[in-house]
Amino acid sequence: MKRGAFITVEGVEGVGKSTCLAAIERSLRESGRPVLVTREPGGTTLGERVRELILDEHEGGLSGPIEALLIFAARARHLQRIIVPALADGRWVVCDRFTDATYAYQGGGRGVDRHALEVMAQMVQEGLEPDLTLLLDAPVEVGLQRISEREHDRFEKENFSFFERVRRSYLEIAARAPQRVRTINADRPLDDVTGELLKVLQQFIAEFTGAAR
Repeated sequence: MKRGAFITVEGVEGVGKSTCLAAIERSLRESGRPVLVTREPGGTTLGERVRELILDEHEGGLSGPIEALLIFAARARHLQRIIVPALADGRWVVCDRFTDATYAYQGGGRGVDRHALEVMAQMVQEGLEPDLTLLLDAPVEVGLQRISEREHDRFEKENFSFFERVRRSYLEIAARAPQRVRTINADRPLDDVTGELLKVLQQFIAEFTGAAR
């Protein structure tokens, strides 16, 4: 059985990830591909508990290294229980954030040493990387304005400079891995964003399925 594709969606707050994830899932299902949509932190009981912990605004004492350790522990379980079995079963896995988010938020935002994150990634992922990462990018002020009316979690309450560092880290990741990471300008009407995203997705499908033959 052919292995399924592993697709991740990344970006700072307010770039429209939820809408784009729904569009990706719908497009893949309409093309007859079995799909699993999941998220990080999350995807398992352990992952959801970690998610609640790190997003809790009352957990202000969590340092960057503690966040990273918790996230990689949840990721290990997520890979073991959900992602790797689904890929082996031929399903296409679409994940709302993955290790790029850890490099961006805990590395860029919190200042955790990149080498330490790389060591944890190697240990947990054992070489598994996304086949395609869709990075939704918009100026920080645009994203923060879009989420200004909703109740904010612990991360969403961070200051402007934190999100600038996160965005800069994401763009650096995209520059280092242009074959894997496709950057989508999210500072546009949502229909334009999803339209470009789906074009990129269709191109990837053709390349991935052609290579798998």
